[in-house]
Amino acid sequence: MPKYNKRYQAHPVGYWHEEFSIAAELGLDCIEFILDYNDYKENPLMTINGRKKIKSLYAKTGVRVISVCADYFMEKPLHSSDKLTARKSTEVLVKLLNIASQLGIMDIVIPCVDKSSIKTERSRNRFKEVFHEIISEAEKCEVNLSLETDLNPAQFEKLLSSLNSNRVTVNYDIGNSASLGYNYIDELKAYGEKISDIHIKDRQINGPSVKLGEGNANIPDFFLELSKYNYYGPLIMQAYRDNDGLKIFKEQFEWVRPFLPKV
Repeated sequence: MPKYNKRYQAHPVGYWHEEFSIAAELGLDCIEFILDYNDYKENPLMTINGRKKIKSLYAKTGVRVISVCADYFMEKPLHSSDKLTARKSTEVLVKLLNIASQLGIMDIVIPCVDKSSIKTERSRNRFKEVFHEIISEAEKCEVNLSLETDLNPAQFEKLLSSLNSNRVTVNYDIGNSASLGYNYIDELKAYGEKISDIHIKDRQINGPSVKLGEGNANIPDFFLELSKYNYYGPLIMQAYRDNDGLKIFKEQFEWVRPFLPKV
């Protein structure tokens, strides 16, 4: 589908429902929803009628929403130094966990990158303080809180250990990891068993997204290495897109398909 408001990644207001039938035609079985900060209350996930529509699309197309990329928390981090912002974000996440449980959604991806990065020790400590309050809700709802961070493997492994819950997992973005210059073998050794959601993307080191196979991500070897781990979660195409969207998606999907594990 075309970009929404020329944005690389956003919930396509007004035509989101069309993506279910397109996904079915392409042989896809799931879609990862985006929860943006802007107009989040109107997102179909957050309304009764929207959730009814999602369920009807499940039945009609066989395509399900099994993960949500909660970009809301990029704009309003859970660990914000503003306590009112942090409290509001916590409330939104708790509500989203309960909605996810109703819809059979397995993972909520929490981005801790860019504006919501937790690279400093102070921000990590604040994040852990807030996140501990939410973990019990995730465990009750049986939904994973899948963290995407820009931490190196040792730092990320330490964070996961400190949070100490099977419901705190890892979102692994192949392209973002390559852009940061991290080694996927080291990352998988550190937390391969904790990965519950994978974003398929290619990027140049410290650079933008590019077509799959044209960046610094070694996608074929990554999936070969991943086969040593017990991965059974979604594989989400978050690959390069142009203004048209669909043609470039098909090209990249055909390129990556031979390397994908059967999960």
